[in-house]
Amino acid sequence: MPEDLVAIDGIILPGGESTTISMLLESSGTFEPLSELLSHGLPAFGTCAGMILLSNEVLDGRNDQRSFDRIDIAVRRNAFGRQIASFEKQIDVRGLAEPFQAVFIRSPGVESVGPEVEVLATIELDKEIEIPVLCRQNNILVSSFHPELTDDLRLHQMFLSEL
Repeated sequence: MPEDLVAIDGIILPGGESTTISMLLESSGTFEPLSELLSHGLPAFGTCAGMILLSNEVLDGRNDQRSFDRIDIAVRRNAFGRQIASFEKQIDVRGLAEPFQAVFIRSPGVESVGPEVEVLATIELDKEIEIPVLCRQNNILVSSFHPELTDDLRLHQMFLSEL
């Protein structure tokens, strides 16, 4: 609810179904107040659907789907396939000494990044194309995958260290 946003120092927008989350934010009256906080610098970490919600361009989304336009990336919904194509992969993350086990479930893929976006991790697709899967712009961190589905807290610690 909008009144719950008053005391937060940052927010994690989790995985799930981006269209449904967007509609729930709208119907609860939370979208606009959260958008205002984000535009004034509220730090955010978006995972999977949260990445879609924070991006400035959503490809293959619904016409009425809204995003917060907080990170200069274009993302394609379900870029790695449907539910049955879910996978896990060890990825190298800039700033982490050891690889991170990334869980991809109907994940978005980053198709383009703006000049201010820092790509922290990529995965190779078809041995020829590198797809960004972890990006940061200022105090906005986004991942195509679900770090919340592992016991590895390093990405959450990375986010919290910037609050």
